Amino acid sequence: MPITKGFRALVDEAMAQVKTYSVEEAKTRMNDPNVQIVDIRDVRELGPGTLVGSFHAPRGMLEFWVDPDSPYHKPLFADEGKEFILFCGAGWRSALAAKTLQDMGMRNVAHIDGGYAEWQKQGAPTETLEERKARKS
Repeated sequence: MPITKGFRALVDEAMAQVKTYSVEEAKTRMNDPNVQIVDIRDVRELGPGTLVGSFHAPRGMLEFWVDPDSPYHKPLFADEGKEFILFCGAGWRSALAAKTLQDMGMRNVAHIDGGYAEWQKQGAPTETLEERKARKS
């Protein structure tokens, strides 16, 4: 069966419908208590690090963690007073994920253009999982 709509078309459609922050814009929001940065990358992508203070919600579980009727629901996502800013490796998956969450009814969702690669390229603050664990203990 031929593909009638490729990933680029899906990403372009999502980008046209979701709020997108530049790295600089996201950096200015990351310490706001009403913002939660969400890392949707696969656990195997976390080795080099993540954004400081981000919450890891793998893309494959995101819809289940957001939906209060799901047995996998995470209460963090029920906070309608928070804006959830998603990121992935390059900004494609996070655009698709933000669009999906909007389709589920969330209006307090955005994503970071360029994802973790652009975040690192611009020298924005990151932490390794070991640094995160040490900071929390």
